Amino acid sequence: MSTVLILFYILGAITLATAFLTIYSKNPIHSAIYLVICFFSIAGHYLLLNAQFLAIVHIIVYSGAIMILFLFTIMLMNLNKEDEVHKPRITRLGAIVVFCLMCLIMITVFFNSKPVSDISEATGEDYQSIKMLGKVLLDGENGYMVPFEFASVLLLVAMIGTVLLSKKEKLEK
Repeated sequence: MSTVLILFYILGAITLATAFLTIYSKNPIHSAIYLVICFFSIAGHYLLLNAQFLAIVHIIVYSGAIMILFLFTIMLMNLNKEDEVHKPRITRLGAIVVFCLMCLIMITVFFNSKPVSDISEATGEDYQSIKMLGKVLLDGENGYMVPFEFASVLLLVAMIGTVLLSKKEKLEK
C-alpha cells in the first residue's frame, strides 16, 4: 500500500467519525468543533488531489468564516440543556442506522468506481493553477465576475443583518 492510500484511509476515517460526532453530540459547541475538524480533514482530501488552492480556500472560508458564524449563532441563541427537547431513543437509533447505511453505500460506490486518470486523456494544460482559475472566474466574456460580486454583496448583507438582529434595543424611560 502506498502512503497516499494510507493517508486517504486515515483522512476518510477522521472525516466520517467527526461528521458522525457533529450530528450525535449533545453540546452545540462540541458539535461545532467536530465540524471544524471535519472541514480540515476534507481540506486534507483536497491536498491529496493536488488542489492546494482549493484546500486553502476551503480552510479559510469554511473552517474560518462559516464556523465563526455558526459559533456566533450558537452563542446568540443561548442554547441551554433545560430548554432542549429530548429526542426519543428510537430517533437516535434511526440516525445511527441511516448513518451506517450511507457509509455502506459510499464504500460500495468507492470500490466499484474507476480511477479518473483511466477515463480522461491528458491534454497537457494545468487546470489546477491559480492563473487558470482566475481566468475561468473573472474573464469578461464567459466568466463569473458578476455572480462572484453578487455573492460578496450577499455575504455583506447577511453580516449586517446578523449584527442588527443581535443588537439589543435600549429601553427608553
